[in-house]
Amino acid sequence: MSKQESTKEIIDSYRKRQNQSWQTIAMFVGAALLIILGAAFLVTWMTGAKLDIGAIFASKTPTPTVTFTPSPEPPTATITLTPTESLPTDTPEPSPTPTRSGPVIYTAEEDDTFAAIAEMFDVDLFTLLWYNRGEDRLGLDMANPILFVGDDVYIPAPDDTVPTPTPIPFDLTAGFRVEYIVRPGDSVGSIALALRSTVDDILEYNDIEDPNAIYPGQTLLVRVNLVTPVPTDESEATPANTPGTISTLTPSP
Repeated sequence: MSKQESTKEIIDSYRKRQNQSWQTIAMFVGAALLIILGAAFLVTWMTGAKLDIGAIFASKTPTPTVTFTPSPEPPTATITLTPTESLPTDTPEPSPTPTRSGPVIYTAEEDDTFAAIAEMFDVDLFTLLWYNRGEDRLGLDMANPILFVGDDVYIPAPDDTVPTPTPIPFDLTAGFRVEYIVRPGDSVGSIALALRSTVDDILEYNDIEDPNAIYPGQTLLVRVNLVTPVPTDESEATPANTPGTISTLTPSP
């Protein structure tokens, strides 16, 4: 073997060893990378985290991050609602109540009273009791009128009243007896004055002990013209045939 061939073999042998060294290094590097990737995938699978491949091979140069600075938002305009004037609604007028022209029958209900019924029908209480005192009505005791539920109360017509007052003539025979119906506000003294009688005579003829015990609707026997009234003042003198307000006077036999 020549010297030239020996040198060539040496160079080829060196190159061959050098190539094997790089291959060995590449194999180690590849194996290391596979181990790193395998470990990363294993950790990701066990923890459930998302694997960021870019982070593993990130470059040393830091990537600048963009910071978002919010710009101030303009204030939102507040809408104010101005109430509009509502149109006036028509108020329904109450329907007119027909005017009662004649008598009616009202059936008493619970908590009714004669006073309430009189006010309901715009009737004088005394007039209402008077028209219900007869046996053909409710047969009321005028001294103690009692109303029961279900009673048919007779409501007189608007123009009905208790018998109209009748004046007593001054020339009527003294001691002539008449029947006098006591009205609201009457007293034995006022009756005696109106009929020119006396309190004692009225009490005696009617067997009354307490002069305050009379009541509206009561019938009294009165002897008239027992006294002659003497007016103290001409302006207070009672004209003839108008002795005062009295009820119907019926001569007593």
